[in-house]
Amino acid sequence: MSTIDLPTPGPRYFRDVSDVPSPLESPQGNVRDTFNRPLRDLRISVTDRCNFRCVYCMPKEIFGRDYVFLPKDDLLSFEEITRLVKIAAAHGVEKIRLTGGEPLLRKDIEQLIEMIAGVKTAEGKDLDIALTTNGSVLARKAQSLKDAGLQRVTVSLDSLDDERFKAMNDVDFPVSRVLDAIDVADDVGLGPIKINTVVKRGENDQDIVDVARYFKDSPFIVRFIEYMDVGTTNGWKMEEVVPSAEVISRIDAEMPLEEVSPNYTGEVSARWRYKDGGGEIGVISSVTQAFCSTCTRVRISTEGKLFTCLFASDGHDLRALMRGGCSDAELETVMAHLWRARTDRYSELRSANTADLPKRDKIEMSYIGG
Repeated sequence: MSTIDLPTPGPRYFRDVSDVPSPLESPQGNVRDTFNRPLRDLRISVTDRCNFRCVYCMPKEIFGRDYVFLPKDDLLSFEEITRLVKIAAAHGVEKIRLTGGEPLLRKDIEQLIEMIAGVKTAEGKDLDIALTTNGSVLARKAQSLKDAGLQRVTVSLDSLDDERFKAMNDVDFPVSRVLDAIDVADDVGLGPIKINTVVKRGENDQDIVDVARYFKDSPFIVRFIEYMDVGTTNGWKMEEVVPSAEVISRIDAEMPLEEVSPNYTGEVSARWRYKDGGGEIGVISSVTQAFCSTCTRVRISTEGKLFTCLFASDGHDLRALMRGGCSDAELETVMAHLWRARTDRYSELRSANTADLPKRDKIEMSYIGG
């Protein structure tokens, strides 16, 4: 084992810092986990802060005025993020998604995008770089993001009804400004733009058909997401989940649909298109139809902890390794071993036997991104 002097890791979601296995190994571009799932997607949370207080993600009663966010020095620097992107790409990662919190609140985010855009895949191709946003400042930043090398955005939009939208974001932010931002992003070429709609029964499920109809015959793809039990602060209850099958049934009754094959292995959204040629929608069924068997994602938190599952309870502290003087070869070896040891399939276990699955702490979506 290699010996490295490490600073004390941050207190959140602590896990012992990973040892560096010996011997060191060079990336081969195709590392696989215990279920033979390749590493292809890297999601990076660039900030734990958000200007919305969505009821399913950062409820105001938890993330209020007194909530203590991470200090600036605890966040990964742009150089550290880019270093991890390079190592992940060498192991086979092809897609990078920047998340938060709200990633556009991270100062000079365009600089980070430009740095990541200079990284190539293991096959020497450009990375697919995307960003998920609530749309609140997207209109102002869209052109600079495109110029920096961002290819596309996904915008969260949970209702077209202004009062319901304000109630769900809980900061009185109007839906019209998000819709305007989507148009601006489309105008500058940040597409194809996807619209993420989290559906919660009793909150916004009455808006399903209206949202689908609004974006029908447009270049935008709406993805309806089952309300998930991410974290422990959103008060998740199974009865508040609207199954994707019900979503499809409601839309199909008014605008007939047909299922479409996935674009690629591991695509989390099941695709459906309108029979009249009016575009397509997607559904993400992580509660009722788990897709763990094809999951190729790894996540890195704002302060550099690697999580091999969205529903994990702890992570591996890569920041401590980097700031302790870890070489690229050592970091490459650690990342390979962490992925190879991956056994995660929480959603499959939960879907098979929800009532009997032991309760445990899970990371918050606001901390690691969706």
